[in-house]
Amino acid sequence: MRSHALLEELRWRELLYQHTDGLADLLNDDVVSGYVGFDPTATSLHVGNLLAIMLLVHLQHAGHRPVALAGGGTGLIGDPSGRKSERALMTTEEVESNTRAIAKQLERFLDFSGARSARLVDNAEWLTKLGAIEFMRDVGKHFTVNYMLQKESVSARMDEGISYTEFSYMLLQSYDYLELFRRYGVKLQMGGSDQWGNITAGIELIRRTDGGVAHALTAPLVTTASGAKFGKSEGNAVWLDPRQTSPYAFYQFWMHVDDRDIGRYLRFFTLMPRATITDLDVATKDEPEKREAQQLLARDVTARVHGVEGLRAAEEVTGFYFGAREPTSLSNEAFEILRTESPFAEVDPTEVSVDGDATRLDVIRMLVRSGLADSNGAARRLLQQGGVSINKRKLGPDERAVAASEALLTGRHVIVGKGKRDYALLRVR
Repeated sequence: MRSHALLEELRWRELLYQHTDGLADLLNDDVVSGYVGFDPTATSLHVGNLLAIMLLVHLQHAGHRPVALAGGGTGLIGDPSGRKSERALMTTEEVESNTRAIAKQLERFLDFSGARSARLVDNAEWLTKLGAIEFMRDVGKHFTVNYMLQKESVSARMDEGISYTEFSYMLLQSYDYLELFRRYGVKLQMGGSDQWGNITAGIELIRRTDGGVAHALTAPLVTTASGAKFGKSEGNAVWLDPRQTSPYAFYQFWMHVDDRDIGRYLRFFTLMPRATITDLDVATKDEPEKREAQQLLARDVTARVHGVEGLRAAEEVTGFYFGAREPTSLSNEAFEILRTESPFAEVDPTEVSVDGDATRLDVIRMLVRSGLADSNGAARRLLQQGGVSINKRKLGPDERAVAASEALLTGRHVIVGKGKRDYALLRVR
């Protein structure tokens, strides 16, 4: 992508909300270093952060240099933007641990090799060394209280109240921009539209202190067609860390995108060519039941976040739950996912064997041990009603035992089923 086409590409993808005058000329004339900040408020980034990450990805694809800023310093304060109440302060140890975790996640998206390699920095490097007197003299003197009160991140909190700690966040973010401008020649800061006030404050600080010219670019905040906040799944955030949201659950989040949103999300979160996306727009309109666009979106984003192996495991589990995939073909990675997505128990052979015979497994005991039946009596009734399966093979009403050699899958796992949709996973030690 040619540099001067970056803004047009972002505009077509609906990723451009607003930008400063003169940015197009800067992008045309020079290789620009641009940054996005990510505060470590949790142990992982979530899908809501992906839009900002994609801004960096597009910047790099256009021949510029992305800078990902981990907020090890600002994370100790907390950004008031978009919040109705004060954040709970985290300990230094929590922030440091979170910073290391999100730094590793950011490395999945950007190219850190070559002449225009991405750069990853932590603002704790300068903010934790900054003295209070120095900060007030060198930074605070350039901002009036009236100027700060006009910014949305502050004005939106005036009724509920805002502490001096969060009130000062804007100045810390402004100082980040100044430090990056001085250290690495960063002339562009990007973020969500709710960050416009904080970003332009940094531009003002650079102008006042160094006489420099810097720029801002923001993307729209994302909501679903129903008006819900993007990235929430049944009230829970969808995390990039596979330990918090499994690759299967992550994949399913994208598979369940509303038809009204799918076109925007293909533009937002993938690098698919325009022609491909417009063809998928047509396919969604003409044959929505095929969900072709959702499948391609889920594959693309899951592979980017969890790698090819994570995608493969997610599709294996999807095929098991909703298709005809046989349990015998599941990989170790798929069983790891099933441990988190289904009831799971690890048992000794004696707990589920028939009269101590480890070569035969007791179906009644497995139903109870897996939690699919509350008692032996309930398990027997379930079996007699034809509602039990082992590894998706439906059992007859008199099949009280199965051969261990047939039942034990990869890693000595057994999948116990109740009805058509309830499964539990046992691992026999």
